[in-house]
Amino acid sequence: MAISKLQIQELLDESREHECDGYGEHGICVHIAAIADLPTRFGNFQVVAFYNNEDDKEHIAITHGDICDAENVLTRLHSECLTGDAIGSLRCDCRDQLQSALEQISQEEAGIVLYLRQEGRGIGLTNKIRAYGLQDHGMDTLEANIALGFRDDEREYGVAAHMLDTLRVKSIRLMTNNPRKIEDLTKHGITVTERVPHVLPPNEHNLFYLQTKANKSGHLIDEFGKEHLLEQDDRPIVEGMSEEQIQVLEGQR
Repeated sequence: MAISKLQIQELLDESREHECDGYGEHGICVHIAAIADLPTRFGNFQVVAFYNNEDDKEHIAITHGDICDAENVLTRLHSECLTGDAIGSLRCDCRDQLQSALEQISQEEAGIVLYLRQEGRGIGLTNKIRAYGLQDHGMDTLEANIALGFRDDEREYGVAAHMLDTLRVKSIRLMTNNPRKIEDLTKHGITVTERVPHVLPPNEHNLFYLQTKANKSGHLIDEFGKEHLLEQDDRPIVEGMSEEQIQVLEGQR
């Protein structure tokens, strides 16, 4: 069962009246602009368009089933990638991840893909192409961003948290290999009950990119495109350890 017409009107009315100081480091407050049916090759969805008080970025939620007041909703945060999503670039795994997420969510009772306008890990399309040029001369994806004057990852997920709250989602199972997404959403009050791995096979063009995400950004994948789990010799640092104990553990890694 999809979001009903009554629920749609309630969401629009609530969003129209909503005001807050915003979420995230930029204090972004989002509002729902429109909701419509969206039949796709992956299944039948509804699409929720959002606008905000800070910039011209229009984010969307692609929803399946009745997600309002639902718990443990399978959710994917997908950052816009024109070259991958639309053109099918093999330099990344973005299109594969988006399509796989839509396919999996279409089989759920309720699920969401938040499509976030954060092209190039937040640096924009033109700068992403500049970064590609640097990668063609030997830099990895993080080194290229830093060389252009950006942080290795400029994305921020406060807007995603606000979108989930606006849709009245009570808790989610997050489809991700990136622990930072869980940390950011939790920081903004979203209850993440489970991490669902989202690992797809690499190709010859994106293998180095995926290795960089795993080795430098902490993504939970290995160089063969498989989920990476903590091994027994990956000794975790836990709260309450002394500085001396932490140094010993780090020396054993």
